[in-house]
Amino acid sequence: MDRVIVAGGGLAGIRAVEALRAKGYEGGLTIVGAELHPPYNRPPLSKAVLTGDTDDTSVGADFERLRCEALLGHRATGLRPGDHVLETTAGELGYDGLVIATGATPIRLPGTGTQHVMRTIDDARSLRAGLVPGARVVIVGAGWIGAEVATAAAKLGCVVTVIEAADTPLAAAIGPEIGALTVPWYAEAGVELRTGVKVASIDPGGLALAGGGWIDADEIVVGVGVRPEVGWLASSGLDLGGGVAVDASLRTSRPEIVAVGDCAAWWSTRYGRRLRVEHWDTALNAPEVAAASLLGQDAVYDAVPYFWSQQFGRMVQYAGHHPVAARMVYRGDPASAKWAACWLTGDRLDAIVTVDRPRDLVQARRIITAGTPVDINLITDPEVPVRNAVRS
Repeated sequence: MDRVIVAGGGLAGIRAVEALRAKGYEGGLTIVGAELHPPYNRPPLSKAVLTGDTDDTSVGADFERLRCEALLGHRATGLRPGDHVLETTAGELGYDGLVIATGATPIRLPGTGTQHVMRTIDDARSLRAGLVPGARVVIVGAGWIGAEVATAAAKLGCVVTVIEAADTPLAAAIGPEIGALTVPWYAEAGVELRTGVKVASIDPGGLALAGGGWIDADEIVVGVGVRPEVGWLASSGLDLGGGVAVDASLRTSRPEIVAVGDCAAWWSTRYGRRLRVEHWDTALNAPEVAAASLLGQDAVYDAVPYFWSQQFGRMVQYAGHHPVAARMVYRGDPASAKWAACWLTGDRLDAIVTVDRPRDLVQARRIITAGTPVDINLITDPEVPVRNAVRS
């Protein structure tokens, strides 16, 4: 293999470059990134960048040391696998190996009004300019991003309203029962939360609501999810069901092409289904497996999904993947400042969500990874360390 191209200049892309070199690949290496900015971390965008606590979240990519050509400000536009050619705005690039890491694109709502999304550092800087005391900020979507933006905007003195189509925040992410427990957090922060409300369009000066109604706004933020950035692959012949479909080794149907990050739908042997996990932990760690697979080495990615959110002064963390039929039990009183909830199938721990209980999260994640059975009477006792809930 003489030339590898990485399509995508985010964290997953640069981690793939680093992993290839670390595993001994000595050939030509090019990374193509749509943004002019060098690779950076995205989680701080809706937190520290919005509040002005930082303006640089770069990961310190050293392209010279990595002997990697960086085509920043260029994007992939097409792929001809039969010819081993990647089409880009910088021209056609031949390859022996290809890493697809083009991420995801935020969903936008209909209308001619200005709507902010939270995906790039330029997005964060643009919104930050409007987060001034007294500004009427309306956020569509009470998911992870919506809650984090609401937290930052309220901290900066804005008048914040959050609109959510579901009956509770986080309903799609972790379920309505847990989502309902976060409702008081909004009021505590001085944020108006309106659930069960759908938006018809984003218009100049505000939002038109489905079924009638209008909300005035100076700044509108849309946080209703993302779609994998795979449109440029439409004629490639690759399986694009729910993202770029890859096996447990992150290979596509062509062994010289792998995919990682937000655009990759990888087969999880652990869960017996494809997963597409749009979080930092996956972008950080999956490229190690993708690089190994591209170099013909045996490797499997089957991590327990993990993500976190900082909202309204709380650290919320989640690990695992729980089926609908899983039993949910609380670990501690959810009315208290620190608590957790666990999902179990029989005596197997499927998933855990924690609020300001990071040690619980770390220990539970290890148990979920190992598949070790737990004692339900111990796992629900907040005074017992999670690791001590394992059945002997």
